[in-house]
Amino acid sequence: MPESDRMGELRGRVCVVGLGYIGLPTAALLACSGYSVHGVDIDEVTVEGINQGKIYIDEPDLDSYVRAAVSRGTLNASTTPEYADVFILCVPTPLHREFEANETPGPNLDFVLDATKSIAPFVQPGNIVILESTSPVGTTQMVAQTLAESGVEILEISIAYCPERVLPGKIMSELIQNDRIVGGINSRATDRITAFYETFIKGSVFGTDSKTAEMAKLVENSYRDVNIAFANELSMLCESEDIDVWKVIALANRHPRVQILNPGPGVGGHCIAVDPWFVVHRNPSFAQLIRTARIVNDKKYEWVVEQIQKRVRTFQTTHGRAPVIACLGLAYKPDVGDLLESPSVAIVEHLLRSGYDLRVVEPNLERHLGIPLTVLPLAICEADLIVVLVKHKQFKGLDLKSKQVLDFCGLTVRQETIH
Repeated sequence: MPESDRMGELRGRVCVVGLGYIGLPTAALLACSGYSVHGVDIDEVTVEGINQGKIYIDEPDLDSYVRAAVSRGTLNASTTPEYADVFILCVPTPLHREFEANETPGPNLDFVLDATKSIAPFVQPGNIVILESTSPVGTTQMVAQTLAESGVEILEISIAYCPERVLPGKIMSELIQNDRIVGGINSRATDRITAFYETFIKGSVFGTDSKTAEMAKLVENSYRDVNIAFANELSMLCESEDIDVWKVIALANRHPRVQILNPGPGVGGHCIAVDPWFVVHRNPSFAQLIRTARIVNDKKYEWVVEQIQKRVRTFQTTHGRAPVIACLGLAYKPDVGDLLESPSVAIVEHLLRSGYDLRVVEPNLERHLGIPLTVLPLAICEADLIVVLVKHKQFKGLDLKSKQVLDFCGLTVRQETIH
């Protein structure tokens, strides 16, 4: 909840460009921490909703922060920037999707460039400009160059990169508690912007240069991607040998220096499925392991589809008809409704295109425009085959003994101590 005792005299004006799943929480936190915040978004519906104290992001506690800030008059939004002391860019950095099979997908920095150009007329000497969007190495310098080309005297302002490190479902608490990295384009920028973050977060703030900060963020997500890829590859290897991958992992993890992650249907989300490609695209000759991990995780959903198809063929041979299939979960991770880059969505869409009779359950969504959703009890009742794609809490403890089950995320694995 917002800390009302932190208001007092306003500390300064902040303009946050991009009111998405990082920008809006950041704006709301700053607005409840003594700053006057102007949020900017190109979506007029989003802007109108925020000005009414409403949110469009499903995130615990965010609604209370936004309502409190709007009611106090410390947060407002529009489609254009305004003069401020601090400018924070929180816009998307997606991948370019138009590439050949043998090419590496590269970052699309159009949103960063557009956001930078939009604030340029309002940036004055002494201002701070911060890039929070996950970006390839060199992007912060590109922001500085773009401002300079737009007539801003960059020697008179402070520019830095400060990546977010938050978990969906815990964004508000982690914005406050997590450590941060500030990478300035010079030491003065690093010092000034470090001091700014220390006014509203409780975690430690570590100063460095912009390229190091950019690389550190990409390394964090690439590290996780590589470890997930190892688990996913292991699941496919064990299946080919008719070995229980969950038992293998449990036994291997008894080693004091081994901690293998659990496999799943692939990797999705805002970061891990995207950011490693930034590293690969910039340095393809050196990023061999990172590239391979990305390919393994991107292709895992195809293997999952093949396993389902094999089970369907066996069922048809035995029963003389096609099975009704219940697919449990669409989100990219447990206990959220976020479908961005979700391999489960790709799996279900492939099965639908193939003509299978599906009952799809996603308890964290009321509806999906492209995939008809079913309530859990009905799906379980009507299904011959249960396909578990996401380990949502609503699925735990289900009695599936009378059903055929394909579990791709460990929902039905017995948590036993292995001696």
